[in-house]
Amino acid sequence: MSITEKNEENKIDIREIEKRIYTSVLAAGRAAMAEHLERVDDGLSETRDKKQYRDKGKRRTVLKTMMGEVEFSRRVYVVEDDAGIKEHVYLLDEELGLNTPGQISPMLSEMVVTAVCESTYRETARQVSELTGQTISHQTAWTITQEAGSRVRAREETLASQARDNKGRGKLESKLLYEEADGIWLKLQGRDRKNYGPSKEMKAAIAYSGVKQNGNRRRLADKVACAGFYNVKDFVRRKEGVIASVYCTDEIELRVLNGDGANWITATNEAAVYQLDPFHRNKAIREYVNDPDLQRIMIDLLYAKDVELLLTVIEASINSTMDPEEQDKRQKLLNYFRNNKDGLVPYYRRGGKLPPVNEGLSPARCGSMESNIFTLIGNRMKGRRACWSVSGADNLAALLCLKHTGRLANVLTTLGPIVPADSEPMPIGLRPREIPERVGKGYNGFKHAAIPDLPWAKNALSMKSLARMPFLAGS
Repeated sequence: MSITEKNEENKIDIREIEKRIYTSVLAAGRAAMAEHLERVDDGLSETRDKKQYRDKGKRRTVLKTMMGEVEFSRRVYVVEDDAGIKEHVYLLDEELGLNTPGQISPMLSEMVVTAVCESTYRETARQVSELTGQTISHQTAWTITQEAGSRVRAREETLASQARDNKGRGKLESKLLYEEADGIWLKLQGRDRKNYGPSKEMKAAIAYSGVKQNGNRRRLADKVACAGFYNVKDFVRRKEGVIASVYCTDEIELRVLNGDGANWITATNEAAVYQLDPFHRNKAIREYVNDPDLQRIMIDLLYAKDVELLLTVIEASINSTMDPEEQDKRQKLLNYFRNNKDGLVPYYRRGGKLPPVNEGLSPARCGSMESNIFTLIGNRMKGRRACWSVSGADNLAALLCLKHTGRLANVLTTLGPIVPADSEPMPIGLRPREIPERVGKGYNGFKHAAIPDLPWAKNALSMKSLARMPFLAGS
């Protein structure tokens, strides 16, 4: 054997070292968490009301975490209500808020949901399986997302009811609130494709208090968002609920609504000052008029705020060309501008005193919705040959709105643990011998491997030298 071959044979593979350390630390973490949970259960057993809670021994369960599946034992108790009906309870589960077997830890579910907002379900499953000690399938990622999304939508419904009753909990005060709305068409699948056609428009809206300047970058301050395949009435309710959850609506003196002229957008807030989105307004002129000189005249009239003369010029230009196609385009432009006559001049150029924005912010000219609808919905849900069910798209859209406004983690924390669809609660009224010895499902990937003792794990976590770590001995 040559020296080169010998060196290659004895070469240290840093990837293998990293993998072994990572795998072992995850195993140590599972062992430490199981030990800690059992210790908490012992403490609850000592401090419980022993007359009310009768100890019937320990049962095994599984908690799916970012470190893998943590299998541990906790005590089951029998309690009896006033009617004499017996029930089996786990005080540890109640203490931790884990009331159903087969639970997924909040951290793992948050990681999955956050990843789904950026990647497909399959890619999310792959990333989570590679970066954690928990192996999940794309179906599990989908299940977690749907459960989290449905809870967020239920939260939106609650917020809508509170806003309707003037009981919104928003505390942020702003005298001026900017609102923008737009729609995006998404492809449908399955039964929804048969019911609604190949695609359906998803409505989306944002609201913010002004513009924050960060160096060369500008961002919308205190942004909230709402999106979904809802009818106009339901969409307005949910949008108002989301706004009232952040803003103290009683303090708002003026609302500015920016949109592309769609009828459903103006219906979202009839009391707001409406302006036609400048991007769509100017785009319409360039798209429907082929004469550059005529385009400049129309734009100059817009900036001169002479709307009546603008409409007259457009109407006269229809008969100034003999091209039927061009006549048809200019007629469409005339109809479009007539329908949005009151919104052609931007709100800030109409005169009159406007309420001030909050300190540190600049007034917004609006026109951010085209970018936001891509960021909120389009980047994740449009293209990629993706097709959606209505409910599945609504669930994901609700999560996307929270993520891109910086509120996803906080809201998920308030929702509690996500329960997999195949979990079943412990039946009530079982005799002790009928209670399963082990509750929960899943394979932790280390069932036939010994979990290392905690002393060496402490060495690993303390970043001691590799030579002192027993799990690398002989490698």
